[in-house]
Amino acid sequence: MPTYQYACTACDHAFEAVQSFSEDALTICPECKGEIRKVYSSVGVVFKGSGFYKTDSAKPAPSTSTE
Repeated sequence: MPTYQYACTACDHAFEAVQSFSEDALTICPECKGEIRKVYSSVGVVFKGSGFYKTDSAKPAPSTSTE
């Protein structure tokens, strides 16, 4: 199950919650009962296997021979 980050707009309390995709997003701060929002951040993605590397689909370097 994914872990979501939340932050309170009233007291700036930040926390994480483990929720399934089908659950509704949280809306109430557990500290002050204020309104919270989801915090989005960049995700590091690593692709493994053939076809995922830059060199797999790179065009060949132009020849620099001086014939």
